[in-house]
This record gives sequence, structure tokens and C-alpha cells, in this order.
Amino acid sequence: MKFFVLSLGLAVSFQLSAGVYKCIDASGNKIYRSNPCTENQSKAELNLKTGDSKDLDAIEKQNALTEQEQAAKDAELAEQEQEKLRKQQEFKQSVLDESAKNQFLVKNNPQKFSAFAIPPYEQNNLPPLVKKHENRLVDIERMRRQAAEKTLATGECGRVESVELSQKSSQNALVILVDCSSSKKFYIAEQELPQQ
Repeated sequence: MKFFVLSLGLAVSFQLSAGVYKCIDASGNKIYRSNPCTENQSKAELNLKTGDSKDLDAIEKQNALTEQEQAAKDAELAEQEQEKLRKQQEFKQSVLDESAKNQFLVKNNPQKFSAFAIPPYEQNNLPPLVKKHENRLVDIERMRRQAAEKTLATGECGRVESVELSQKSSQNALVILVDCSSSKKFYIAEQELPQQ
């Protein structure tokens, strides 16, 4: 007898914890069932132990909205990443373009420039000083060329031997050091050069 009562109690307890679904069809008829509602019915799950009810339609809508929001965030992050990569590529290309102009100037004016007067700064192997100002690498390469031409225009520099970023540089005020064959050194400040 005790076994029967215990078994009956367990069966009732199991049924109560299994949950009941309240389904409402298109006509507004309420149907209570132990299985989830069909697709064309509004759904609610009733907890017979606590008397609480969960609106499954609202939960599904909220989950769908959350997924949409997450998908939108993911798409925005992917777009931002693409834009970042595009800007990095654009920056690298601008550095290469300025370096190519420097090399063209040196090769076409061997009487005014030594062969290694303005060696290109390699972006993956920058000297420590240049690395500090890496975000201005395009400006640095342009200014090296401009500083060399400005120095030659003074008539006090027979030939340009080297053009480098000077230790006197700061982030907002770069300084270029031009070393001449006459042993004369010129420090050209950013403010003295044309801005582009």
C-alpha cells in the first residue's frame, strides 16, 4: 500500500512538473495541452506548481529581436573592421607613394643627392625614433623630400648625403635633419615646409 501511494505521488508530481500549455486558436478558443502549441496558435506555458504563466509568443519575439540586434551589431563591427583595414591599406599605399617620389628625386639628380640620401622607411622595420611617430609616416616621407629640396635651394649644401627624422621632433612638430657633403647640417621644422 505504501508503495502504491508513493508511486501515485511521484506520478502526480511528475505530471505537475511537466508543464501545461495554454493554446489559443484563430477563433479565440483556449485549449490546454501537455504538448507545445502548433504554429498557428498563440502559446503560453503554465506552471501548475507555482501558478505562473509564460507567454511563449512574447519570449519568441524577444529572442528574435535579440538575435536581430546581435546580427546588426555584428554587421556594424564587421563594417568597422573593413573600414579600418581599408584605411590601413590606404595609409600604407600613401607611404609607398611618398617613398617612390623620394627615390625618383634621388635617382634623377645624382649630382645633388647621394644614392642613399633618402632611403625609404620600411613600415615593418622602423627605427625607434620613427616608430614613435609611425602614425605620421606619410608626412615624414613627404617632409624628408621637401627638406632636402629646401636645403639645396639655400646654395649652402653642395650635395645631400642623408635626410632623416631628427631627435628634436615631437608628435605635433616634426623636425627633419639634412646632412650635406659640406659637413653642414640643417634642421628643418615642419612649420617651415609646405603643408599638404
